[in-house]
Amino acid sequence: MIKINLRLTVHTLFGSRITKLGALIMLTLVCSLILTACVNRKLKNNNALKDNLPPKIESQDSSSILSKVDTAVINTVDSTSDKSIKNLSDSTSIVRKDSSKTLGPRMIEDPQFKEIIDYSAQDSMVLIKNKEAFFYGPSKVVYQDKEMGANFMKMDMDSSLVYARYTVDQNGDPENFPTFKDGGTEYQAKTMNYNFDTQKGYIEGVVTQQGEGYVTAAATKKMPDNIMYMCDGKYTTCDHVEHPHFYIALTKAKVRPNKNIVAGPAYLVIADVPIYLLGLPFGFFPFTNKNSSGIIPPSYGEESQRGFYLRNGGYYFAFNDYIDLTVTGDIYSKGSWALNTQSQYRKRYKFSGSIDAGYLVTVNGYTFEKDVYSKAKDFHINWTHTQDPKANPNSNFSAGVNFSTSTYDRNSINGIFGPGQSYAQNTKSSNINYRHTFAGTPWSISTSFNITQRTSDNTIAVTLPDMNIAMNSIYPFKRKKRVGAERWYEKIRLSYNGQLTNTITTKENKLFKSSLLKDWDNGMTHRIPIDATFTLFNYLNVTPSINYNERWYSKKENRAYNPSTNRIEVVDTSYGFYRTWDFSTAMSLSTTLYGFYKPWKFLFGDKVSVIRHRVSPSVSFSYSPDFSDPFFKAYKEITYKDKDGNIHHEKYSPFQNQRIGYPGMGKQANISYSFSNNIEAKVRSDQDSTGFKKISIIDDFTWSQSYNAAADSLKFSNINASLRLKLPGNFNLSLSGTFDPYVYKTYKGADGNKGYYKSNKLMLFAGKGIGSLISTGTSFSYTFSNDKFSEWFGKKDKSKGKKKNQKTESDEDTDTEDESTDKSESKSLGDLLGNKDKDTGDYDADGYLKNQFRWSLTFNYSVNYGRSDFNFDKERFNYKLTHNLSFNSSINPTKNWSINMNGNYNFDLKKITNLQFGITRDMHCWAITAGFIPIGFYKSYNIMISVKSSLLQDLKWQETSAPKYGNDWY
Repeated sequence: MIKINLRLTVHTLFGSRITKLGALIMLTLVCSLILTACVNRKLKNNNALKDNLPPKIESQDSSSILSKVDTAVINTVDSTSDKSIKNLSDSTSIVRKDSSKTLGPRMIEDPQFKEIIDYSAQDSMVLIKNKEAFFYGPSKVVYQDKEMGANFMKMDMDSSLVYARYTVDQNGDPENFPTFKDGGTEYQAKTMNYNFDTQKGYIEGVVTQQGEGYVTAAATKKMPDNIMYMCDGKYTTCDHVEHPHFYIALTKAKVRPNKNIVAGPAYLVIADVPIYLLGLPFGFFPFTNKNSSGIIPPSYGEESQRGFYLRNGGYYFAFNDYIDLTVTGDIYSKGSWALNTQSQYRKRYKFSGSIDAGYLVTVNGYTFEKDVYSKAKDFHINWTHTQDPKANPNSNFSAGVNFSTSTYDRNSINGIFGPGQSYAQNTKSSNINYRHTFAGTPWSISTSFNITQRTSDNTIAVTLPDMNIAMNSIYPFKRKKRVGAERWYEKIRLSYNGQLTNTITTKENKLFKSSLLKDWDNGMTHRIPIDATFTLFNYLNVTPSINYNERWYSKKENRAYNPSTNRIEVVDTSYGFYRTWDFSTAMSLSTTLYGFYKPWKFLFGDKVSVIRHRVSPSVSFSYSPDFSDPFFKAYKEITYKDKDGNIHHEKYSPFQNQRIGYPGMGKQANISYSFSNNIEAKVRSDQDSTGFKKISIIDDFTWSQSYNAAADSLKFSNINASLRLKLPGNFNLSLSGTFDPYVYKTYKGADGNKGYYKSNKLMLFAGKGIGSLISTGTSFSYTFSNDKFSEWFGKKDKSKGKKKNQKTESDEDTDTEDESTDKSESKSLGDLLGNKDKDTGDYDADGYLKNQFRWSLTFNYSVNYGRSDFNFDKERFNYKLTHNLSFNSSINPTKNWSINMNGNYNFDLKKITNLQFGITRDMHCWAITAGFIPIGFYKSYNIMISVKSSLLQDLKWQETSAPKYGNDWY
């Protein structure tokens, strides 16, 4: 029809002569009419959509911005349908709406921005005419090193202004707060207006983290140099930034991120209560990511005995990234003072350590009070050093020094309530060690410096040095290229061990006055063992051995008979180089025997399958000559006549008081034997994959004794026995004892006093058993806790063979996955810094809070039963039971409360001799700690309420009592 009508029209107009030019003109007119109609329809649709778009937002009025943006967002979402977007797909405007996919990054080139802006958004709409862009859903705009993110943003191309604000959830609560990053600094706020051209911005409700604290402000102006000017600001270390537990109110402040804060008038606010009395006319808060030197302000207070004080004030030196130094001092109004230094050092893959040293002068009373006045000087040094194993596999240097004068911990307040209860330590030990192995050789050398202190009587034992030179076992006769079986002489091995020691035991005040040659005990020993192991009859191990010992001394003692005391005493000491030597030979035989016993079914049923008894007997023969023989020149003989005219011949060794020992007197031909026993049962078990499990009945029972065939009397040695049992609950019980096989008899001396001696008669032949007990004892510790009780008394799940309160690995994995999923879903863009989820505890399946009352109680018990005094009437020893009990406990009624206690019980005094309590309450950003000693010489207390952050460590209240002077505080 169209073609026909078109042709008729053309024929009417031009007649029968239709030229090509006329047809072309006619076709052009028709196409123009159709295109005009389409354009008019498209413009009509665009005008309708334009009426529904958000109005232009003015950045100068924040309240109008929020109201207009809310209205614009609602109207735009309601009015813009999928159909409208489809109709606009062919226009020059760009519209995107897709709730399931995130668009971006998209790039906009604009001469106002001078560079390319990257943006991404879940829903965005850009109008070319107004040069405005709206972003909905998680979105961000990136320009150079600046990035802004929010769930709603508007970008104005003409003014280079970007506006962002938070959104609200279905309950009307704000969420998804905007974020802004400028270089390495990040901010979060409720609303942001930022001009990317001028790099200035106006922010409401800003939050930024600086160092350990958070800075918030109601209104903030950001400058191009990243400096922020704030009013009505807050500085706090509490991460509840919207409602902190405490903060320093800043009326106005200038913030230089990662550098410092300079504030005008400021005051402290605790629990929303302003404390104007603690106000300051100005404030300065420095921040740095690197160590920097600076002044350490002291803490002040009053102590009843020493007066007013300034403590822990000084200077911190940050030399470099490897080492630092802290120098602090204490001063008291009554004359006491202290100086302390602490340093930490570390070099990666090389070494690390710390040094803590201090000097303390304690003045009690006044100089005119002669009965009360005293002055004590103390010092201490703690040093730890650890070498990284990667630094040098052939050498190692380590140190663990804990040295102080005996009264330092009593006079220092840190010794009473500090960690470790150093005031209650009776002994202290220090050591410095060095070891070097010569690569490619069997030789190694090690040396150490050791100090042991006993503070109760000021005794100190020093060993400097204690050097050991060792050669590992070598086989001197072994062929380098062996052909055939190993020959017997190739099993001979040789080793060497040499030890040089220099030690002294004295009082603290005499240590530096002692003479190295006269007062110190020094010497060197050399030991060369040679042995070989052979197997006889495939079951018997035979090991012959020869041991050579040599000792070097720097002094010897000469003795003589003293008629006045009727004793042989030291008359003089000679100094020089002296040596002695001795040797011994031995041969040992050992094997292992097994015995199996199948118990009767009518007693044990089918539960016990078999009982195994393993016995490891060992016999050794050793011989050494009598080194008191004049041939060896190790002993001297004294002939003297006592006051009764009797002539005596007595031998002594000039080196018998030396630390490194001396050759023995008398011929030794010992036969030593020992038996080690182990008994286990194999029982049926449904929980074991093999159907059986092993139960230890006696883990180890060993007894040993020796017989000296060369002795003229008392040939049998004491019997040594040990027993170890494995009890249920991974609890081991160990016992050891020593028994004397001989009978004791009494005599009456010339002075009428009674005495006793060990006779040559065995108790076994006297019908009194195999021996009398000399001593036995054991020690163990055990911890009771709610986990242990749950393990013991928890109900078992028969279907799974586990306790109901236990989780399988799959359950734990599932829980972990769920938690990680929940955490990832709960985290959304724009959460305020520090606005963390409140951890109120664990909840059960019904939504009830689980009140986990955590507690533990540890006992350390040791007992010893042994000889005391001799009973002359019964001709045997009386026995005494000595035992010691120490205990410590920890109670956590809630996750923020912690109560601990430790003490000792003296069974002789039948009372608790030491008891200390500690209480801690975690109040999120604050902490309350209290410690008190209710009994004993150190009866005292310590209470402190402080901010947990080290940045505001001086914001605290502390009250202590002086333990030394027995304050009456309750």
